[in-house]
Amino acid sequence: MSSTSEFVGKPDRAAVRLLGITKRYGDLVANDCVDLDVHVGEIIGLLGENGAGKSTLVKILYGLAHSDAGTIEIDGEVVSIRRPSDAIHAGIGMVTQHFSLVGPMSVVDNVLLGSKRVILDRNTAAAEIRKLSEHIGLEIDPFAVVSSLSVGQRQRVEIMKALYRGCRILVLDEPTAVLAPQEIEGLFAAVKALSRDGIAVILITHKLHEIRHMCSRVTVLRKGKVVGTFKVAECTNNALVELMVGRAISNDTLVSTQNPSQIALNIDALSYQLKTGEHRLESVSLQVRSGEILGIAGVSGNGQSELVRIMNGLLSCTAGRIEVLGIDLSRGKPRDFIAAGVGRIAEDRHASVIGELSVAINLVLERLDDFKKGFGVNRDAVREHARLLIEQFGIKADPEDPIQSLSGGNMQKVLLARVLSRKPRVLVVAQPTRGLDVGATRDVRRMLSDQRNHGAAVLLVSEDLDELFELSDRLIVMCEGRIVAEHAPSNFDRHQIGLEMTGEPRVKPK
Repeated sequence: MSSTSEFVGKPDRAAVRLLGITKRYGDLVANDCVDLDVHVGEIIGLLGENGAGKSTLVKILYGLAHSDAGTIEIDGEVVSIRRPSDAIHAGIGMVTQHFSLVGPMSVVDNVLLGSKRVILDRNTAAAEIRKLSEHIGLEIDPFAVVSSLSVGQRQRVEIMKALYRGCRILVLDEPTAVLAPQEIEGLFAAVKALSRDGIAVILITHKLHEIRHMCSRVTVLRKGKVVGTFKVAECTNNALVELMVGRAISNDTLVSTQNPSQIALNIDALSYQLKTGEHRLESVSLQVRSGEILGIAGVSGNGQSELVRIMNGLLSCTAGRIEVLGIDLSRGKPRDFIAAGVGRIAEDRHASVIGELSVAINLVLERLDDFKKGFGVNRDAVREHARLLIEQFGIKADPEDPIQSLSGGNMQKVLLARVLSRKPRVLVVAQPTRGLDVGATRDVRRMLSDQRNHGAAVLLVSEDLDELFELSDRLIVMCEGRIVAEHAPSNFDRHQIGLEMTGEPRVKPK
């Protein structure tokens, strides 16, 4: 078996070194003479805003992109990596947020898929996979069907694939984005075990506490260039943020200034059932008052998406009642929710815009009637409206820019500007900062806090517990389509809520 103990690198030299990596896309320089080295058994962090060049750099390392200049050394020897098979042969593995697994196949078959190792039989391979997974503490049934696994378990399969192929250098790209707290703890324990066995790990994450917990050093990229490589213990979080964005970012606590008043959103015994008979929501009841943020925590796929789509008017509940400020919207369409004062930010920002159209037009998509001129649209008024919102919400764009050309953070700000400019009394927001860098994340969270402080009732669905803990006045936990717990801020306990998210029995207080 090709195991982590067979690492052939020499501890007195880098396991991998990238030297002078440069990559251009037309006039854009994605990587500008980037140097990066990772030592045997080291976990190094790679930090930078979206667009800083992190993804391009690791794509070059894994053969998914080709550099215009620079070299890659593995254990002191220059290698040519033109495709992923070259990277795998060189001992490089990569696990991204978007898994490349075949759902109907078993774990063992997915691990063997594309492997060049000679296998006598699947049972032998399964035994090797089981032994390897137990060694690093990420146990998985080799014969389980991948489609039946949770997101966290599928990530384990991707890691097993890399290790089974003899990975000596492992790239983890935002590995905790969709994991529950207990799954994150297990993943990080496994990664530390891998580093002890000599595997070099590159960890890409936006979460500074993960860098601080996992990494000895961190390399910071900004606008395609290396700002520097630093010992984590010698850097404050504020210093790292300033290195990433080139300016100081306020980290003021986003506290509520409101005393929640009237019930603005009332959901009573809401259920949603598929035609197959499967329940995705079961008797969900909650209330949100004006001037408060109610957070919803849960592992992806436990009914949150269906709840948000019902609140967007895109799905009809099969039972139950929805009231917004006393108006019955139980069978409401999107226009009914908008008319009742509900603002909606869906989890897929790209599906909420028309990419080819301008920022200006996208800003008025939900209120085109307000900008009519004869049989058409008053484009001068639309552009002026856009200029005002671009300035107010700090959007880095011009009114006529195609919205698809914007970064994720600026696209999210366009969506928030479109919704918040209508002064909604109820705001339903799903995954508002997913995939955003630290600066954009801070801006978006501040906007949501401001809405709460201006009297809006905010229903916040997020898979990021840090976000929920920072913003929520109350927090409910969903599991298998049901509300299983509710917490006040004084009871926000990451471990307990993680257990509830994954369906574990509630821990009784001593």
